Amino acid sequence: MTAPEIAVIGGGIDTHTDVHQAAVIDSVGRHLDTQPFETNSAGYEQLLAWLRAQGEVIAVGMEGTGAYGAELARFLTASGITVVEVDRPDRKARRAHGKSDLIDAYAAATAVLSGRASGTPKSRDGIVEAIRALRVVRKSAVKARTQTSTRSAL
Repeated sequence: MTAPEIAVIGGGIDTHTDVHQAAVIDSVGRHLDTQPFETNSAGYEQLLAWLRAQGEVIAVGMEGTGAYGAELARFLTASGITVVEVDRPDRKARRAHGKSDLIDAYAAATAVLSGRASGTPKSRDGIVEAIRALRVVRKSAVKARTQTSTRSAL
């Protein structure tokens, strides 16, 4: 008789510029493992393989799906993993439990398990992204115009 596969209800990822810290918990919230992964395509492949090796992946909670975690969120979603946007823990919770990448990764996973996290990751497409792109271009044009008029006045 083989042991039943553990249901990995949640993975949690604390995103950063160079390294993402990932953690997994089971369906009752027990911490299973944590690992750091580089923020490049090879690191994303390794993270996905590591998650799947832990058991069945139900969902992954992640901070920063519109910033440091945007590319990873798109990769995981395209790979069939449900990604949930997780808000940063409030200051009171951070003071009570401390602050580290490992703690934040586990907090993201438990937020998914408890239902506290239910946000939809930013997709970087659609009307919001179109408006953002227009604002970036406009800001750049205003800056260039201001610099040009300042130089002309000198």
